[in-house]
Amino acid sequence: MAAPPARGPRLIRPVREPATVPPPLDGPWTSTDTRLDDVELLPLPDGVAGPEDVLVDGVGRLVSGTEDGRLWWWPVDAPAGSPPRLLAETGGRPLGVELDPRDGSLVVCDAYRGLLRITGDGAVRQLGGDGERPHLADNAAVARDGTVYFTDSSVRFPLSHWKRDLLEHRPNGRVLAYDPASGRTEIVCTGLYFPNGLALTPDESALLLAETATHRLVRVSLPDGTVTVLTDLPAYPDNLSAVGDGTYWLALPSPRVRALERLLPRPRLRQLVALLPAAVQPKPLRYALVAQVDGEGRVLRTLHGPGGGYPMVTGVRQHGDRLWLGSLTAGGVARVPVD
Repeated sequence: MAAPPARGPRLIRPVREPATVPPPLDGPWTSTDTRLDDVELLPLPDGVAGPEDVLVDGVGRLVSGTEDGRLWWWPVDAPAGSPPRLLAETGGRPLGVELDPRDGSLVVCDAYRGLLRITGDGAVRQLGGDGERPHLADNAAVARDGTVYFTDSSVRFPLSHWKRDLLEHRPNGRVLAYDPASGRTEIVCTGLYFPNGLALTPDESALLLAETATHRLVRVSLPDGTVTVLTDLPAYPDNLSAVGDGTYWLALPSPRVRALERLLPRPRLRQLVALLPAAVQPKPLRYALVAQVDGEGRVLRTLHGPGGGYPMVTGVRQHGDRLWLGSLTAGGVARVPVD
């Protein structure tokens, strides 16, 4: 069974920020390619949801973790509608899933248990007993030497209260690095606004990183941790995955929400909104969106699903001529052809 949701601070500590105006989806963001409204679905068992990230491992298994603390897999060539098989149970909430290039094991960011290693037989081991402890491990990138860079999205709020972190709109996040040789976890950089997806550049000299709260794509140089803003986005970004050719796929669960952006200059009102039931708080828009970008943050192509048939896309991964999608809320993983 998954760990019970952690309790975060009841009151947020918002600061006054300038209001922003969500830009339209035009230019390279124009919805000319709407293939995300026509996805093939690989469903999860009844009552299971939230395949937040997706990965194809070294033996041809499509892997994803769900809100009940379990990891599932399908053969990568499974027909649409195929049921999954159980791989492992973390006892928490698995989010980002990555492959260790040294031995093919999985490195999993668990929102409640931290950084985990999962071997092919489903055995689960916690990583990083020394040094920094993550509060909300979210997404990772594994270097060729086994170093795991990963986002600690908020040092104040657990995953169960992620909306409070966005409403607080403070730099509560950081990037950490786990060294497998020493077993220590160290800080790479701090002062980030809900850092989420990240991926290594081909030469491993930097990380591309998505800041969800500020809808930005940034570069983090290694090893010094200098942060450079690359671009502002018209949607909130989530997970990020490298294609291997110097380009990256970025999942964007929702275009920017006008009501949320208008609240930025009103910290007291944001405090009240954070205490409201989730049903009446500003909500993500039901619009599927992913983008392919280069190492400078330039948009190369975008794929859309304006009908919202596969909602809240949080994970995206290219394998061969297919694109695999994960979601924070959907009842299965999805795939579409890339070309």
